[in-house]
Amino acid sequence: MTKAKAHFLLLNIGHFLDHLVMLVFATVAALVLRFEWQMSYAELLAYATPGFLAFGIFALPAGWLADRWSREGMMVVYFIGIGLAAIACSAAQGPVQMAAALTAVGIFAAIYHPVGLTLVVDGAKRTGMALAFNGIWGNLGVGGAALLTGLMIDTTGWRSAFLWPGVISLALGAIYLAVMWDEVIHQPKSRKAARDATKAAGAPAPKAMYFPEGNREIYLRLTMIILFTTGVSALVFQSVTFALPKVFEERLTSIAETATMIGWAVFLISAFASLAQVAVGHLLDTAGPRTMFLAVAGLQAVCFAIMPGLTDWWALVVALFFVTGSFGQLPINDYIIGKTATPELRASIYGIRFVLTFTVVALALPLIGWIHANWGFDALFHLLAVTSATVFLAASLLPTTLPKPVAAPAE
Repeated sequence: MTKAKAHFLLLNIGHFLDHLVMLVFATVAALVLRFEWQMSYAELLAYATPGFLAFGIFALPAGWLADRWSREGMMVVYFIGIGLAAIACSAAQGPVQMAAALTAVGIFAAIYHPVGLTLVVDGAKRTGMALAFNGIWGNLGVGGAALLTGLMIDTTGWRSAFLWPGVISLALGAIYLAVMWDEVIHQPKSRKAARDATKAAGAPAPKAMYFPEGNREIYLRLTMIILFTTGVSALVFQSVTFALPKVFEERLTSIAETATMIGWAVFLISAFASLAQVAVGHLLDTAGPRTMFLAVAGLQAVCFAIMPGLTDWWALVVALFFVTGSFGQLPINDYIIGKTATPELRASIYGIRFVLTFTVVALALPLIGWIHANWGFDALFHLLAVTSATVFLAASLLPTTLPKPVAAPAE
């Protein structure tokens, strides 16, 4: 295996771990801790909220550090940090300790998206397909969290669901450092030398992006669409991924009676839905982001509208389609950013995007708990149908062809 392929594989495994570790608590809270700690589902969600806030807020400094220090070095910090934090979760003795450990998980997990996705885009010949395959690994982590946790609950206990991913992440950190040693050690020095040479020559630092006069309106429209769809889609994605184990516990009473069976249901749906990202990745490189955005947002809106009241097999089938739409939408904004942002500050731009994404994700947790406690999941599905429809309308405003960034002229 070449170094480039090994690096891509490690980045994909890192994406799998990122989503897996962040979502273990979702299944633990729904199936175990509400009994063990005598707390309601809504009360437990409040203790997960700081971790998801950290997941969003720390994406920006992670991207900033990656651009100014070392992207590969930040990935080493990611693997080791999230591993230690997951092990801390396995040792938590109460909700306060769990909240602190989940916050640490969020801080280190925040590194992956701005840094890992930048490395994926930088090394890709076909941006859409690279993001799609990387996204599949992330989505398998979403489903894998429910499956792993369900299996652990029924066999060795819920703490193992945090412990073993933590141990594996520490091992991966060591492997990543060994594979990317030259980049981790030498890249920061070469980057500093280039900055020093620029300063010594008296030349201004290059601007990250320059908008020619005719493209300003297009870039402004793209920015507004990306910001809006990122925020709204984050609410939809969080509701789908975090609440799905609880939804299945309530709705699949005849076909999924144990934690393991619920975990398998979530995993299989996530695995199948992840295949949508391959199709989306291919079509992003051919049909373009506007067409794909309209397709997946429309699919979600229809499925959420018909989900209320469904149980057992019908609920499973409709869930398969709205999860497919949710997962298929993930690479689209990343594709647009990857195609329109210049490489110099791409990690920082991804950082800003994920600050918004995961801040909304964190705020969605108390919303999910509040809606479930007062009206049940049917009300949540009605809300998600409306929000998906607004994403469809926003996507219709995308230009058919994306503009390319132009390097700023020297001053």
